[in-house]
Amino acid sequence: MEHYSIVILLLGVMICLSAVADAIRIPYPILLILGGIAVGFIPSVPVVELDPEVIFLIFLPPLLYDSAFNIRAEDFRTHFNTISTLAISLIFLTTTAIAAVAYFLIPGMTWPLAFVLGSILSATDAVSAISITKGLGLPHKMTTILEGESLINDASALVAYKYAVLAVGGSAFIFWRASLQFVAVMGGGVLIGMLAGRLLGVIINRVKNNNMVAISFMLLIPFVTYRIAEELHVSGVLAVVVLGIAMARFSTVIFPDHLRQQSKSFWDVIIFLLNGLIFILIGLQLPYVIRALDMDLILPYVGYGLLITLVAFGVRLLRVFLQQINLARAFQSKRGRHRISESALLDFKTCMVVSWSGMRGIVSLATAIGLPMLLEDGTAFPERSAIIFISVVVVLMTIVGQGLSLPWLVRKLKIKKDEHAGHIAKT
Repeated sequence: MEHYSIVILLLGVMICLSAVADAIRIPYPILLILGGIAVGFIPSVPVVELDPEVIFLIFLPPLLYDSAFNIRAEDFRTHFNTISTLAISLIFLTTTAIAAVAYFLIPGMTWPLAFVLGSILSATDAVSAISITKGLGLPHKMTTILEGESLINDASALVAYKYAVLAVGGSAFIFWRASLQFVAVMGGGVLIGMLAGRLLGVIINRVKNNNMVAISFMLLIPFVTYRIAEELHVSGVLAVVVLGIAMARFSTVIFPDHLRQQSKSFWDVIIFLLNGLIFILIGLQLPYVIRALDMDLILPYVGYGLLITLVAFGVRLLRVFLQQINLARAFQSKRGRHRISESALLDFKTCMVVSWSGMRGIVSLATAIGLPMLLEDGTAFPERSAIIFISVVVVLMTIVGQGLSLPWLVRKLKIKKDEHAGHIAKT
């Protein structure tokens, strides 16, 4: 009953703060996070622990599916070169850069532990990026790159995380084996997503005259797809993303108008509640991790978190502008012109907004909190509290800091609002 009361309280706080955020015109995730921090410091409020399994199995599939569904397939293909570059190569560059900072500056950090921290904080967050940029009226090019990157890069980061945790336990890192497994994980996720999309298309086509049954299948399939992919040890994230993109392509053909409208209203409410609860939960974690840490270490670790935030931003900025140069060179070459269209090229404004929008979020937080308590030999996982605390600090700094300053940057760059910006109608 206690947990039931807390959930009701959090939902009430979330709805009220969302209305306030809309009235004062700031991104609602920021106000929800601050509200979560405030609730967490109330002495009489019971501890609400963030369960990584709940995040990955309950929250993530519908949010990923909804986000992927709203990406235009044509825009995704146009900017796939940039999306894949940021979702794969940038992940490993960021992991390495953060690991180097952690190893040389944070006491007690070995290289394996430093790479664990780097892999946790390497990926941008789809929920944060979409929620914060949604009301800014950004052009489709920017939103497609941001959403596409943040939907795919979790798979890369989770593979890096897995090998870093194994290395902490003493396992040797074998590059060719890790590379093969990475390809298998990514390829398997894509395959599962395609098969699930075809299956859902067939089912919806058979039951489209029964609205409740059709919508129920559409709600269930992201969870089933994610679970099957994870059971087969491939990327559940990619499987759900591919499912969403596939269904977006088929929706105009398969779904009648009445089903699209009813389903859209249903999904809007579900996504609003899930999004809001996630940001409240992010804020709630700060008071709890502070209590688990030596008070003398809090200020230094906040400083490390700030430095890691700046390093991650710097690496992202350099990689995005390097991508701009590479695309321009490829477009100017005879062979590259067949692969790179003019619309795929990046301008200065796009590079700045994409660089500035690298917020970390719930996946980083759930991954950090999901660190094992013990190693395989029974010893405690070293520096676990420090890694979790720094991860929470970086997540909060990126969402609040970059989220609050992003509207200012958009105004400063004089980016015109895209009259078609925002999500396309979903089923």
